[in-house]
Amino acid sequence: MLKPSAISTPRFAAAISTLEHAHAAAGEVCHAAMAQLDAAPDLAVLFASPHHREEFGEIAQRVCEAIACRSLIGCIGESIVGGDREIEGEPALSLWLAWLPATTVKLMHLEFQSTPDGGSFTGWPADLAEPWPASAAMLLLGEPFSFPADELVRRIDEDRPGVPVLGGMASGGTAPGENLLILGDRVLENGAVAALIHGAVRVSSVVSQGCRPIGQPFVVTRAENNIIHELGGAPPLLRLKEIFKTLTEREQELVQHGLHVGRVLNEYQDEFHRGDFLVRNVIGADPQTGAIAIGDFARPGQTIQFHVRDEDTADEDLRHLLADARQRAAPQPRRALLFTCNGRGTRLFSSADHDARCVRQSLGDIPLAGFFAQGEIGPVAGKNFLHGFTASVAIFQ
Repeated sequence: MLKPSAISTPRFAAAISTLEHAHAAAGEVCHAAMAQLDAAPDLAVLFASPHHREEFGEIAQRVCEAIACRSLIGCIGESIVGGDREIEGEPALSLWLAWLPATTVKLMHLEFQSTPDGGSFTGWPADLAEPWPASAAMLLLGEPFSFPADELVRRIDEDRPGVPVLGGMASGGTAPGENLLILGDRVLENGAVAALIHGAVRVSSVVSQGCRPIGQPFVVTRAENNIIHELGGAPPLLRLKEIFKTLTEREQELVQHGLHVGRVLNEYQDEFHRGDFLVRNVIGADPQTGAIAIGDFARPGQTIQFHVRDEDTADEDLRHLLADARQRAAPQPRRALLFTCNGRGTRLFSSADHDARCVRQSLGDIPLAGFFAQGEIGPVAGKNFLHGFTASVAIFQ
């Protein structure tokens, strides 16, 4: 049992299993995590590879019983994070537990319903306090075919400014009904599961978009929906050709294999640096007009800058942001959940386990769990967004 001096101290634990048999894997993570926690958790988070999809409901029931807690959320993930490991393409089950004194945890199953006014989100608990406490943060795991997470975070920014939302979209499935969620011992095929947390334990964030700017910023002077027709009065492709001539051979190669744009989030700045941009893909171009299409809406007056991404830049960006987070939190201990893109891992880095090892190397030998998401959620410059190719880290302190 807990020592008297530790009664008011939050406790965390994490365990991962790579056993192929689902029930054996569930038993292994429960035993290992509970041995570390030595108390009934107030919040449990579970991630399972697609290998355990058929038994996911039975796993959830077993976990709830073994940890004596029904405050469990989780999802299926293409690849699974536990400790300093990222298990890609193989069976894995990762469990993260938290005992949170003087902290309120409110679980919910949110769903989106279309209405004549554009749609609404249902599933908010009737006893949810109004207004939300200033220290509140939300963990969110969504089903990508049925839940518009980008719309939810936009509305939270409008209605609950300052509340960070962190998480990701379930992955590993290619059709509706394959990217499963769990809430307690229930398996869900649609919507999102969420935990609203507030109290003595605070949740902060690191969101690494892993890109760096090239060239100079330009003001959008003509745009329609997601099509940018002019940057600073000239076609975007013309601007890009001007920049391309100034780049190194390596940078030119990066432009040819994957180009991005960063939209400045706070226009009231003289200079723009790391963390000032929301990065989105360039998804098409028209050689005749010079226009480009991006994965976001564009409007005249916005400032954007072209970006590139590679292994070295992604590594440096994540380490820099984690170092800042550690400095801000010192000397408080930290624990974390990691939501990283399924386009990262060994698809981006030359060695395995990159993001998980970065978190552990930067924040210490902490309980860490997570998964590779089909869209990551986290705040940039104080506003929440749904991202791609990003590592989003929820840090508990």
